[in-house]
Amino acid sequence: MFHTILKRALQAAAVLAVVALLIFLMLRVVPGDPVTTLMGEHASAATIARMTAELGLDQPIHVQFLRYLAGALRGDFGTSYSLGKPVSALIGAAFINTLVLAAAAALFAWVLGIFCGIASAWKKNSFPDRLFMGLSLLGVSMPVFLVAMVLQYVFAYHLHWLPISGVSGWKSFILPAIALGWNSAGSIARLVRSSLLEVLRADYIDTARAKGRGQAGVMFLHALKNTLLPVITMMALQFSGLLSGAVITETVFSINGIGRLAVQAISGRDIPLLQGTALFSTAVVILGNLLADCLYAVLDPRIRKEA
Repeated sequence: MFHTILKRALQAAAVLAVVALLIFLMLRVVPGDPVTTLMGEHASAATIARMTAELGLDQPIHVQFLRYLAGALRGDFGTSYSLGKPVSALIGAAFINTLVLAAAAALFAWVLGIFCGIASAWKKNSFPDRLFMGLSLLGVSMPVFLVAMVLQYVFAYHLHWLPISGVSGWKSFILPAIALGWNSAGSIARLVRSSLLEVLRADYIDTARAKGRGQAGVMFLHALKNTLLPVITMMALQFSGLLSGAVITETVFSINGIGRLAVQAISGRDIPLLQGTALFSTAVVILGNLLADCLYAVLDPRIRKEA
């Protein structure tokens, strides 16, 4: 088990290093000069040259990358061009809002998705089954920005129940969490239903019924435990995806998170800030995949035996 986790951790570190290189190179290929964007089009050539030298952008690209990589390993992503603050401090402050939003969205998605999946499998081919699967299909199909704007119009603008944007307390995260977690809830519901129906056809389920187990006992004491193995893996992957993929939600609801910080970096051609947010988001996704693999190995003895 230890060797398996170590191997996965080394693979994750190698992937993160490659991603860091690709991000660094792609941002240098994009047309435009960040110093000119920062100083303005009316800045003199001498001023632009001086700022380029001060920021180290006149050095060879491999020197810039090695210096950036060395700083990133220490947690130093440089200083934001547009905000004039350390990128690590900006990411740390924004990550709190993103973490709260992702946790709330994940809780909403997991509770709603598992409930709908179990209810659909319990009442297979009935009206509740068609209703819940229809809602899950709607959740998977609707874009996040559309869900967000509908929720804003109905519950914030029309009914005045919740804040329409910004962060002014725990109520400010309710609508963004629903908008962000709606798609994940639909995916979980469909997976729980299909997995549960497959498990209910197994031989040991027939044995449990023959011993006198009722529908509820068979469902919750025997079938659900094996059904949740792939679901838990999806949930772990979704949480890391929610952490790194909240760009649209944070922008629509004006939440100062990692996603909105990345949008601000793109609009301002802020290379250190964009590199930091992209690399940090990638690290979160890789860490989520690593935790999902480890969790699956812990829950399923067959994986440990193969490893």
